[in-house]
Amino acid sequence: MTIEKLKPQADSIVISSNPKSGSSDRQSLVRETARRLEEQGYQVQVHTDLDRVVKAVDILNASGRLRTVVAAGGDGTVSLLANLLGADVPLAILPLGTENLLAKYLKLSPKPKELAELIVAGQAVRLDAGQANGKLFLVMTGCGFDAEVVHRLHAKRTGHIRHMSYAGPILRSIGRYRFPALRIEVDGELVDRRNSWAFVFNVPRYAMNLKFVDDADSQDGQLDLITFRKPNLLNGLFYLVTILFRNHRGRKDVYVRRFKKARITSEQPVHFQLDGDPGGSLPLEIEVVPKRLRVLVGQEWIERYGQPCRES
Repeated sequence: MTIEKLKPQADSIVISSNPKSGSSDRQSLVRETARRLEEQGYQVQVHTDLDRVVKAVDILNASGRLRTVVAAGGDGTVSLLANLLGADVPLAILPLGTENLLAKYLKLSPKPKELAELIVAGQAVRLDAGQANGKLFLVMTGCGFDAEVVHRLHAKRTGHIRHMSYAGPILRSIGRYRFPALRIEVDGELVDRRNSWAFVFNVPRYAMNLKFVDDADSQDGQLDLITFRKPNLLNGLFYLVTILFRNHRGRKDVYVRRFKKARITSEQPVHFQLDGDPGGSLPLEIEVVPKRLRVLVGQEWIERYGQPCRES
């Protein structure tokens, strides 16, 4: 992976703050981040309205002054900005959400001081993204029970989400979800029509640090599919135990494969989720978009994955 060095004349930063991400007290981190960046001599704009974010980015990017857009929120916030902004726009992440899976994968901190240092250093990498029914996702997509929970949660969401916010939707889904069979085609080949659970990963992260596909690589030009055949919650709990002990990939009812394009359908209504947000209902067309995300990273990431810098 090549590290791209941001141009020194790029002196303006747009912070896109999602006021619903994480706990309410964390919004003070947005103000602290803006203050620290201004102390470094940058021009900083903070917006909660996405239309204003896009307009500001377009103007600054066209003039060559845009250094980065800070996504202050969770994985859904980062994905939303990636969908709205061009592939050349550098994103920095201030992780304020419940899980912050992409930030954890990139080893990024929610501390304003560290984020300001990262932006001053100005080193970016390009990562793959997934595309689901025309919409980008950066971490993963899931079809089935977990997506049902996500849809129930967001249908009644009124404010900040915490881990306990999922308790009610999980309990309601347990009593009502019937685990319809999923038909899955991968790169033009029918792999199964009897799966009950399906997940696609761009990075090796899931909630609670579960390692579904621990070798997923966001730089290989592919996505990683994993499916579980047996239905009902009891089997789901069993699969969860096998994932915790990392022996699930040896089972005959678990299927893992890397791919570029896939299609998931069902004869019954089934929801899917994208990076922890509701995505819609099947059918689902998925494909990889190589090097779609340009994101700032720190020294720990560079030492593990990086190559010499080039100015960009």
